[in-house]
Amino acid sequence: MMHILQSPQNWKRTLAAIAVIGLMCTCRNGLGPALLAAELTTIATSIDKPEQAIIQESLASHVKKMFAEMSEDGRQGYRVLTENAYLQPDFDSKVLDQLEEGDWKLPFPDAKEISKRDATLRAFGISPRHDDPSKPLQYVVQRDPEADKQSFVMNCFACHGGNTLGTTFPGSPNTTYALESFTEQVRRVKLKNKIKLGHMDLGSMFMPLGSTVGSSNAVMFGVALMSFRDKDLNVLTNAPASMTHHDMDAPPWWHFSRKTHMYIDGFADKGHKGLMQFMLVRQNGPEKFRAWAADFEKVYQFISQVKPPKYPLPIDDSLAKKGEAIFNESCSSCHGTYGSNSEYPELNIPIDEVGTDQARWESLTPAYRKHYGDSWFADYGGQATYDSPEGYTAPPLDGIWASAPYFHNGSVPTLWHVLHPKERPEIWRRVEQGLDTKRIGFVFENVSEIPRRISSFDRRWYFDTKAFGKSASGHLYPESLAEDEKSALLEYLKTL
Repeated sequence: MMHILQSPQNWKRTLAAIAVIGLMCTCRNGLGPALLAAELTTIATSIDKPEQAIIQESLASHVKKMFAEMSEDGRQGYRVLTENAYLQPDFDSKVLDQLEEGDWKLPFPDAKEISKRDATLRAFGISPRHDDPSKPLQYVVQRDPEADKQSFVMNCFACHGGNTLGTTFPGSPNTTYALESFTEQVRRVKLKNKIKLGHMDLGSMFMPLGSTVGSSNAVMFGVALMSFRDKDLNVLTNAPASMTHHDMDAPPWWHFSRKTHMYIDGFADKGHKGLMQFMLVRQNGPEKFRAWAADFEKVYQFISQVKPPKYPLPIDDSLAKKGEAIFNESCSSCHGTYGSNSEYPELNIPIDEVGTDQARWESLTPAYRKHYGDSWFADYGGQATYDSPEGYTAPPLDGIWASAPYFHNGSVPTLWHVLHPKERPEIWRRVEQGLDTKRIGFVFENVSEIPRRISSFDRRWYFDTKAFGKSASGHLYPESLAEDEKSALLEYLKTL
């Protein structure tokens, strides 16, 4: 009932209705007026609260509940990611001290920072942990008492956890992570102070990390790292593999439990070893991967227990019901069904049929996929690997309201634009951290072109769908729907 009563448009009618009901209860059951007054005060407080505050509080409550209900193995998996360092440090607190001298902050008027350090980190998509705000979710913090400093080591949450509509959510896509910009600034500080460069500082001089905030060249990171290993993960000294650099949007981990395969093309079976690919720096030999495998069994359990958040604002039940019928008729064969008897078909859709950007599909060669499938990561062929998938696997849509932007490359800012292919923006920029509650997705602006005289940091906040690998084309199925059907379908998608 409280879910319905949060509509600010109906607050007067809501209060009147509660008052009438309360008076009836008072008359019939002898209940005192104090109870009624307390109930009215609670409802009025909820009604007066801005929608974005309701969303943020709901997400924070969901994360707390998710961890409370998680198995001990799942919680240990979270601690593995946030407490165990599997790579070399990326930077230290002294580098951060110098970064703070710049005026770094998120370009959103609704973003709130509590300190200069917090503003600097948030500007690059590094957010405080929900369980310990003094530490960033995306980095393991190591204390070096002799050098009087802290070192920071990247973990999986760099891409797969962060600022979701103003709330830190472990397991959600990190839509504000500015990996290229952050590495660029860290490297400048290190070079200025003659500090030894780390693997990310050096690697970014030879391959792009991500041309748009919230997306990264992660697929090619994997190709590059794997090209220097044999099937047993011994380090090789051969030339690097040929690569097609492109950006990808990280999928939400709350989809993981519904899948049997990994990646947008579903070429690899799920397994805990496959989660370890991005630790393939030269300092980590095959013996380390075998020693760490048990840790990642716990990580696998954690990812499997990340749950999608529920939409916390009012939903038009009648309209959503109509949308459900449309969804089951037009969308469920690919994206599955939802509710108590839900099913997910995990279909791989031929690339010519779905029509979305092909860069990701073309970038992984059959030879690379086979090399992965023959390796320790896939139990030397014990797990199924598909060398030549026909296209992309249609993802499940649980929690889709909270996982903007859309498509595998993050090219579509709202669900409304997914449903209106001809209206998708060509160049756009996110301008607030909150949710567009009408179109469901990012609050953004259309621009005719990217300004020329701006910093690289500012430039990466723009998404240009004309750039390689960033097309917003394809998935034209909604064009067969009438406008009222699209409205009903959008309402239903909020319920997933």
